[in-house]
Amino acid sequence: MTVKTKRRRRIGKKDKIDRYHAWARHTSSSRPPATQILDFLTSQSRPLSISAIARGMGLPHTARSSVRELLDGLVRSGRVQERKNRFQVSRDKDEIEATLDLTARGFGFAIPADPDATGKDIFIAAHNLGTASQGDAVLVEVTGRSRGRREGRVIKVLNRAISRLCGIYNKNGTKGLVTPDNDRLPYSVLVRHKNAMGAKDGVAVLVEIIDYGSERRGPEGRIIEILGDPLSVNVQIRMAIEQFSLRRGFPAQVEEETARLEPLTGYQGDRADLRQVQHVTIDGETARDFDDAICVEPTARGGFRLYVSIADVSHYVRPDSAIDREAYSRGTSVYLPDLVLPMLPERLSNDLCSLVPDQDRPAFSAILEFDSRGRRIGQHYTRSMIRSHRRFTYNMVHRAVYLEDAKEQRHHTGLLPMLTAARSLADLLYQRRMRRGSLGFTIPEATITLDGNRIAAIGRAERNEAHQMIEEFMLAANEAVAETLEEAGEPVLYRIHEYPDPLKVDAFTDAAKSLGLQLPPTEITPSWFARVLDEARGTPAEYVVNNLLLRTMQQARYAPENVGHFGLAASHYLHFTSPIRRYPDLVAHRVLHNLLLRRSGTGKPGPILPADTTLAEAGVHLSKRERIAIDTERNVQARLSALFLLERIDEEFDAIISGVTSFGLFIELFEYFISGAIPIRSMKDDYYLFDSRGHRLIGERSNRIYQLGGQVRVRLDHVDMRSKRITFSLVDNGHSGRHSR
Repeated sequence: MTVKTKRRRRIGKKDKIDRYHAWARHTSSSRPPATQILDFLTSQSRPLSISAIARGMGLPHTARSSVRELLDGLVRSGRVQERKNRFQVSRDKDEIEATLDLTARGFGFAIPADPDATGKDIFIAAHNLGTASQGDAVLVEVTGRSRGRREGRVIKVLNRAISRLCGIYNKNGTKGLVTPDNDRLPYSVLVRHKNAMGAKDGVAVLVEIIDYGSERRGPEGRIIEILGDPLSVNVQIRMAIEQFSLRRGFPAQVEEETARLEPLTGYQGDRADLRQVQHVTIDGETARDFDDAICVEPTARGGFRLYVSIADVSHYVRPDSAIDREAYSRGTSVYLPDLVLPMLPERLSNDLCSLVPDQDRPAFSAILEFDSRGRRIGQHYTRSMIRSHRRFTYNMVHRAVYLEDAKEQRHHTGLLPMLTAARSLADLLYQRRMRRGSLGFTIPEATITLDGNRIAAIGRAERNEAHQMIEEFMLAANEAVAETLEEAGEPVLYRIHEYPDPLKVDAFTDAAKSLGLQLPPTEITPSWFARVLDEARGTPAEYVVNNLLLRTMQQARYAPENVGHFGLAASHYLHFTSPIRRYPDLVAHRVLHNLLLRRSGTGKPGPILPADTTLAEAGVHLSKRERIAIDTERNVQARLSALFLLERIDEEFDAIISGVTSFGLFIELFEYFISGAIPIRSMKDDYYLFDSRGHRLIGERSNRIYQLGGQVRVRLDHVDMRSKRITFSLVDNGHSGRHSR
């Protein structure tokens, strides 16, 4: 059999002249086109498609054929590598593209960009950083090995991660220095008087880098905004937002596109009319975006029908629209005290897509059938029109259904039978999930209450059985949709949670045994971990065991390959129930809608992601955005915790030992859920030996023991606002921090 193949046309002199003339119409640069492409690819941290290269260089669609021919020439010369129609600059074997992660001590580690790279991250000494800074994409030359780890030096900064930063301005004559608020930036930024905006000494400012300096000279910048008092709540939150480069507003194009959206109300022929179904929303007291509504109906054979109806964001947010591209870029909403940085503009998140009471709203409904034992026996999905019959809070449902408060019940007489059925189904679902080995973590979360620009209180976030009810229904819907889409062969982003590292499991087992727990033989299965949590439940060790177990787990992430969810002991899982605040949920809605269109033959399936984006790329990007959101929320909590304690130096607190190292103890305050450290150098009453297997410090003379999980009385010694480190010392009350069951 003869197979005809396309032969690439030889490029003659006239072709080259025509190609250069065509290029000149799209760019004003005098540099050769091939050089422009090479420079652009050098600045990128990953391989790019032809369309992505043209778009990134600001070229129109008509220039792509010219880009293709130029890339072919660069590939033949060996200056560019092509793999699966994606292009990147060729590198020497000992030169590695990486992202720089600095420490507060000045040195750093280069994390290779190539996912196939093996071995540990590359150590970069402070004197080998050049002008590179935290988060920069860099080209690293491997210079040797030490203690089993590669060492290297930065030979080129490919892309700057930080172009502006927050810090404290210190005036010095005709110029000043801005000390970055982030202690991973081991330099100060020079600000000349003309670029200082009249800033006063000691204020917090936002500075833009105008010169990154050299190995001998630090960076220079100009102040672009004066933030104010660095010890105020609002300024601390703003500095966290800037540290993680989060957007506070939306681009004009997104706002304009949002303003043109028309509300969808009333009955629509292509949607199931579920407005008479007793849907209700159940959320926190301060919630403003209601993206899920539920209803539970008893069935004739003693089972239940569960409606989980989710705001139909996909009706308004079309793939590759300006709104969609911005939502994908953000990936998720970020929730901070008294502030939300939403994924979608407010008109969508708090109005058009919010399932407010007594208003028709388009939804995507998962209608799930369960038998009397809580086993799912059927499922049906439809785009729908619903009407929320009541906006409940968790506390209202808890009082009415679980505490059976007569006054609360009288307020909701018509909906009480539905809520009672919901409780029964939720209890069955929880029991089944626990029996299969799903992990039930019991880690209290801190909540920060603000009063204007001051911290009114830090305490335990309230959680009751109504929270558990909604959680069970959302988990059930997410599992059902994931199973349906995989069985149909529909590519989608799964929420996966892989098995933990066996070495971490061994370390956890040693720690748990040191706390006095009688553990079953070790198995790396969800049910084994669930038994360990049961063993610890109700004991003084419960809090520490839950925290240790959480650190043992791998981070859940998004991926197109379904490997199951270890923590939930679920073979199929994805995110479907929060498309207002999570982009992967929006993807699931689009995929499910495409499946319904294919099955009904009523329409043509559409795209599910922005143009030129693959599911694999989306999984990596959206997992990173989720991690940034979590890190921002933790950063704000650390900032405000430090600020809260700043005026309480020398006060005493009760605490639990949450970690033991050779250089001291880590503790967490019982009342406020604030973490801190006790340096071993402050423990001057004895010389303490570190027992790594026993997770304890032992006094050489006194035999006093400070053990993981032990309770201690501590005194607040120091609060460092820049590093967010809180330092305590032990109060000598005659008791050691020995753990007792």
